Amino acid sequence: MKFLEYTPLDRINDFLNHLNLGERTIKGNLEAYSCKHTGTDKKLSLSLENEILDYLGKSSDTDSSSPAEYLLCRSSRKTLMYLVLTLNHMCPDFDFSAVKAHQFFTQESWDIFKQIFETYMFEASKEWAEADGDCSLLEALYKALDEVVRLNDCEIYSYNPDSDADPFPEKGAIWSFNFFFYNRKLKRVVSFRFSCLSNLVLDGFVMDELYEEEDGEIFDDMDI
Repeated sequence: MKFLEYTPLDRINDFLNHLNLGERTIKGNLEAYSCKHTGTDKKLSLSLENEILDYLGKSSDTDSSSPAEYLLCRSSRKTLMYLVLTLNHMCPDFDFSAVKAHQFFTQESWDIFKQIFETYMFEASKEWAEADGDCSLLEALYKALDEVVRLNDCEIYSYNPDSDADPFPEKGAIWSFNFFFYNRKLKRVVSFRFSCLSNLVLDGFVMDELYEEEDGEIFDDMDI
């Protein structure tokens, strides 16, 4: 996978880079990738393919109508691989070889994504409107995504990591979402992660670290 630079995405990323709303901070990040494999991608792809074949060999009941089984079908396995490879580039220090198809959910349309975005990004959208009255944050996002991956031709997926194996742990997280916009024809994926963090928790975490450092300095000066 190759990271692609697009100015329309940069504008939104700059706005959503630690947007402080008082008691909460909104963070968001858009990343575009081509689906052309690199050397490391090939190794992970082979591992994933073996995992899928092993699962299919053990499973006697597969329902292609479910989102998970759909991604395991021969025609859609590449989609699953591209999604996992995108995760790998988003968080290169994490091992995604154990990610399963059931952790990805197919979004039926842009309207479903829109409902989630408008509900959880309401305050961020208000801040955007005050700073830029030309269009709403959702409209700007739509235009940027459409320019990069042509939304009418996109499949939209969300990723829900297992609670005990979250590759994106954040102190004070209240909620977070991971979406992928995949265009088969363009062989291009855009990831969009946005989250909300509690500043109260973050401030408390920073203070705890400071106290620990001060305690450590005190003990360093003591002769034992």
